Amino acid sequence: MTGFDFTTDHWYVNDVPGDPEQRNVRRQVSGAGWSPVEPTATAAPILIAHSSEVAEQLGIDEDTVASDQFARVFSGNELVDGMRPHAMNYGGHQFGNWAGQLGDGRAIALGEITTADGGHAVLQLKGAGPTPYSRGADGRAVLRSSVREFLCSEAMHHLGVPTTRALSLTLTGDDVMRDMLYDGHPANEQGAVVCRVAPSFVRFGHFELPASRGEIGLLRSLVEHTIRRHFRHLLTADSPDSPSISDDVVVAWFREVSDRTADLMVDWMRVGFVHGVMNTDNLSILGLTIDYGPYGWLEDFDPGWTPNTTDAGGKRYRYGNQPQIGHWNVSRLAGALHSLTQDAEPLQSIVDSYSERFADGWDRALAEKLGLTDTDVVRRREVAAELLDLLPLTETDMTILFRTLGDIDVSEFGGIGGIGAINLTADDSTLIEPLIGSYYAPGELTGELLERTATWFRSYIELSRTATQTAHDRRTRMHAVNPKYVLRNYLAQLAIDKAEAGGYDMITELLDLLRHPYDEQPGSEEYATLRPDWARTRVGCSMLSCSS
Repeated sequence: MTGFDFTTDHWYVNDVPGDPEQRNVRRQVSGAGWSPVEPTATAAPILIAHSSEVAEQLGIDEDTVASDQFARVFSGNELVDGMRPHAMNYGGHQFGNWAGQLGDGRAIALGEITTADGGHAVLQLKGAGPTPYSRGADGRAVLRSSVREFLCSEAMHHLGVPTTRALSLTLTGDDVMRDMLYDGHPANEQGAVVCRVAPSFVRFGHFELPASRGEIGLLRSLVEHTIRRHFRHLLTADSPDSPSISDDVVVAWFREVSDRTADLMVDWMRVGFVHGVMNTDNLSILGLTIDYGPYGWLEDFDPGWTPNTTDAGGKRYRYGNQPQIGHWNVSRLAGALHSLTQDAEPLQSIVDSYSERFADGWDRALAEKLGLTDTDVVRRREVAAELLDLLPLTETDMTILFRTLGDIDVSEFGGIGGIGAINLTADDSTLIEPLIGSYYAPGELTGELLERTATWFRSYIELSRTATQTAHDRRTRMHAVNPKYVLRNYLAQLAIDKAEAGGYDMITELLDLLRHPYDEQPGSEEYATLRPDWARTRVGCSMLSCSS
């Protein structure tokens, strides 16, 4: 379409009670799931990047994207006819503690539309100005965090990880004051707005807040909205629009939410993604990755690493703890839903089944990453467990190692493959030579560590030779689950550095690269190398804050 001939279909604001108060001032909002609020105009909006795929999904043509109106609309300077801008009201547990009302402090939904393919999408602006939930902040976002959210939203989608999407990245022309490390050194930064797109932005915290306040009517309306609009397959064919939803349907829905959450944790662990701030208000009820703040990519395999400066002490949200936090958050959601059901046992049973769901999914994911799906299960699990124990003993690049394993020809006499056949009788140093490019300090591979690594590698090759697949099929299957390209922390920072200096080409370059993370992409190998040493401790590459 040319222009913005949207078919609006405002599911959330039509289904869920709204805030009768019109004033856009910070306050507690009771009995309502949203507040009407319009974006605040900015000085000089300029579009600096967009996802053509998301635009096409929304039915927006490239001529419209190139128009001044597009930049005005998706920076919050102009509303399209039929939009109903609003901010959502929810609570949440933050770092394990109940925080009460939180809500959209810097996000404003323009409205909801029917997409070009008949789907449903919420268009939400992050950084579009204050809302009643801004908690003293200005409702704005800065360029550095906006670049990171824009790129990672699209990168995760193409990795096959459920996620919100990003349509556009717009400079506002306004300065925003931020204390990036919360160390008493605030400074002006360039303001920006990201348009985020998802079927729904409802989070676990949406249900926790009314449950905590005893607002059972609001809680029920949120549950019924979510099931009817986004889990309609759970309703019986003969009564999809019955006045109320039974306890059995609520339980079935909660099971699906729990399963989706466990599956999402598997995906995060599979690609080495660390969310950094897994508060219950940052977990999507649809099982999507949501709210890209102080996230990071696990470059050297350290299960204890967290990218979030706020989490540096307790490391609650470290890489290796994400599955457990997902479980804990699911249990908090169960507590909120118990207010609607007569019997807690079915909910508790689902909470208890979460760990098995994750364990089964992680087991399958490791088998696929190692190319051992059709080998002896007991031996395969032993090989996988030993590798996970080995990886943290010296700095090992997770992405490069697994990709390299797929290039190795495991057949006894060689054949098709990226790396020649392995001689298992070679000395330990010679044997592991194909893996050396995965290590940040290969000189540490001596003595007991070298012996243990070589022993593992021999076991892995021997087991791989029992798989019933050709070298070509093995490589193809492993490369389909082990990305060559991820949004490495230092790459995102380099794009931010250039953008802050007025150059936006690297944002587009990375966006194009990350659309095909599993492909070889000859000529782009520089983006698939070890993290440079200068990025080891640099802010933005090693640690980040929630300040955006």
